[in-house]
Amino acid sequence: MAKKCGICGKGPLVGNNVSHAHNLTKRRWMPNIKKMRIIENRSTKRVYVCTRCLRSGKVVKAI
Repeated sequence: MAKKCGICGKGPLVGNNVSHAHNLTKRRWMPNIKKMRIIENRSTKRVYVCTRCLRSGKVVKAI
């Protein structure tokens, strides 16, 4: 599955898990991505879209 939004380009963020003893281990925060059929330039496309773009109205869903 794609890990990047086709509309805004949002992708995974990297950082550290921090334990109580302040041991650091690498981790990733994944965006909430859904595969959608959208209308773009009067045609229907299947793209991966983050839920933030869906909620904000940047995407028109195909019926």
